[in-house]
Amino acid sequence: MKEFVAGKFRFSLDRVHLMGILNVNDDSFCGDGSLDPKELLKQARRLVEEGAGILDVGGESARTNRGPISEAEEIRRVVPVIQLLRSELPGVPLSLNTWRPAVAEAGLRAGAVILNDMGGLSDDANALLAAKHGAGLVIMHLRGQPKQPHTDATYENIVDELRAFFREKIVLAQSAGVPMSQLLLDPGLDFAKQFDDNLRVLSRLGDLAGLGCALLLAGSRKTFIGEILDRPPLERDWGTLAVSLWAVEHGVRFLRVHNARIHSDALKVWEAVRSGGAPIAK
Repeated sequence: MKEFVAGKFRFSLDRVHLMGILNVNDDSFCGDGSLDPKELLKQARRLVEEGAGILDVGGESARTNRGPISEAEEIRRVVPVIQLLRSELPGVPLSLNTWRPAVAEAGLRAGAVILNDMGGLSDDANALLAAKHGAGLVIMHLRGQPKQPHTDATYENIVDELRAFFREKIVLAQSAGVPMSQLLLDPGLDFAKQFDDNLRVLSRLGDLAGLGCALLLAGSRKTFIGEILDRPPLERDWGTLAVSLWAVEHGVRFLRVHNARIHSDALKVWEAVRSGGAPIAK
């Protein structure tokens, strides 16, 4: 496979793409969320200027020490922001981060072209919606339900489990009408995973790259990075960059990040070195 397809957008897998995080909430784990559309538009413009080629809009924090918001509230948060971004930044593809089909339907109708399913594609509902709208679909590995702590999750062989999980979900998505070219696989770092689990997954990303779909990594400012560095979320960007560059070297082509600038700069250097002086594809 040479590209990832989302609506009218085509993403070459010969280069790396940055997905900038836009939190439409007031309880993001690193305090960067907002419920003010003007502030969110300002953040979106900055992310794009700093190198993000996709914006990922999420109305609900994934924090498990906060209760879930209602479907109606999540729709009320994300739909106006997606509509605003579509109007003000028409050339920027938008991703919707949710697990609820009703929210997914509303967000895709509003103009999102990627459905970032952080619920692990528990059934075919979100896949059917992605097929209906011609949207790209991100399948994130998760054990159990979103918004619930899974600190007791253990694995005999976590990479083997992820491979089996993704094989099953790929079949489910294809049966719903989503082709392989419209799928991204996200190993779900920190979701139902302990510290060592995250490192094991990262060390064997190549095994996941062999499943036939493009990979997305959402490691930005995650807890395991904080545990390595003993630093709070806003001081984890350089640790995140180390994880991201490792991931890129092992087949990941989409990075979901808070800090687009340092990733954009690092990737320009990485691509220059990789090209050996040849022109770098834009």
